Amino acid sequence: MTTQITAEDHALVRTYLLLPMVLTAFERDKRILSESAGLRTPGPYVETVDCAMDRVTMELKDVRATMRKHGVKVYEETRDSVQIVALYQCRGYHGRFMMLNSYVAAEAGLLMRKYLGLDTRRVEEARYNPRP
Repeated sequence: MTTQITAEDHALVRTYLLLPMVLTAFERDKRILSESAGLRTPGPYVETVDCAMDRVTMELKDVRATMRKHGVKVYEETRDSVQIVALYQCRGYHGRFMMLNSYVAAEAGLLMRKYLGLDTRRVEEARYNPRP
């Protein structure tokens, strides 16, 4: 068994940082949809966002359990206008994980589409095959 930080550990930290931001965005959007005077029947839209939030919450619970199982703990998180930096410990090793806000926005949008049940293939293809 390896004691070094693995790609899976990095993915756990990344997901652990992104999912709460997705939840926050859904909460804000749900509030806006609920209070919107322009929607005649906001109920179905709010219910759709609620279901997505439930899926995000379940995944976040699973990520936290997997982090505990793998000995990964985020002990400091800082955000500024450019980036998010997390310091974490993984089986005795300390690591630093950084994401630019532009990356966070793109990833959060992709995750939101996923949890809303939308097709993400087109977005993923555009991300991995940019036009010249």
